[in-house]
Amino acid sequence: MEEAPLSAPDYTYHHPVLLAECVAGLAMRPGGTYVDVTFGGGGHSRQILAELPQGARLVAFDQDPDAARQAEHLRAERPEAAFTFVAANFRHLATGLAAHDVGGIDGLLADLGVSSFQFDTPERGFSTRFDGPLDMRMNPTAGPTAADILREYSEADLHRIFGMYGEVVNARTLARTIVAFRTAGAPLDTIRDFKKIIGECVRGKINRYLAQVFQALRIEVNDELGALTDLLTQAAAVLRPGGRLVVLSYHSLEDRLVKNVLQYGKPWGEAEKDIYGNPLGVTFKAITRKPVEASEEEIALNPRARSAKLRVGERRAAPGPGQKGGLLG
Repeated sequence: MEEAPLSAPDYTYHHPVLLAECVAGLAMRPGGTYVDVTFGGGGHSRQILAELPQGARLVAFDQDPDAARQAEHLRAERPEAAFTFVAANFRHLATGLAAHDVGGIDGLLADLGVSSFQFDTPERGFSTRFDGPLDMRMNPTAGPTAADILREYSEADLHRIFGMYGEVVNARTLARTIVAFRTAGAPLDTIRDFKKIIGECVRGKINRYLAQVFQALRIEVNDELGALTDLLTQAAAVLRPGGRLVVLSYHSLEDRLVKNVLQYGKPWGEAEKDIYGNPLGVTFKAITRKPVEASEEEIALNPRARSAKLRVGERRAAPGPGQKGGLLG
């Protein structure tokens, strides 16, 4: 979609999920500052710019070098737009904003997970549909790859990530099998190598099983839950009162963190409560009582939307007990 005009976008790079609902959730107002922390192919950012009120600006983050190239296309399309791109992981939200002289913000959008482009590029190693290197890094220039993890992690650590992040039914057996094959000198460099090694471990439908295994590896490679925790913590600090937090997640682990922040004021652990049992330190009012999900029509056009859950919160003027909000839309 990088060459598409705003009036008729071509989402071949990435199909933005719940596009209208995400942008509406920001509740943009004149003069505001809005942040898209997962720029990707620019689908959400393009729509934000198309609806940006007078005097407002957009700041986008992404750690993927290819996303930076997509941002250059967007600048070329909209040279007049108040648009800034920050080449960084969103866990560095506060420092990235400070580096560009951005103080408080009025809305933040996060579309978590992997873009369609990343999934459909074999050399990135995200998809079970292709052969390619076992990479899975969202920033392909930094950090260990999935192959490194499979070669170096202990059996106990492999068991942990497959069980916790992938909910793989036989995580212990899978971990033991990987260690046995690598000890025997079996190659673990490509997706084909890996699928051959774990073939005997598959339980149930093969595509679902492999998707769970790959999800677990991807989450570990990119420290996705750690990065999301950092983002949510910083979002509460940088959003002005009345500012919106809009998060689109694709699996239960992410959604639980977002839900916890909106309801209890912290991503992990139990919230402190007052003598009446109300959570203390809650910085957001939940705008969505339940997560917003894609329609059957959208799912038919974009199957990736099936697992998407959108939650929206509004920054309180001061921390207070949790309370229910109205449903988006």
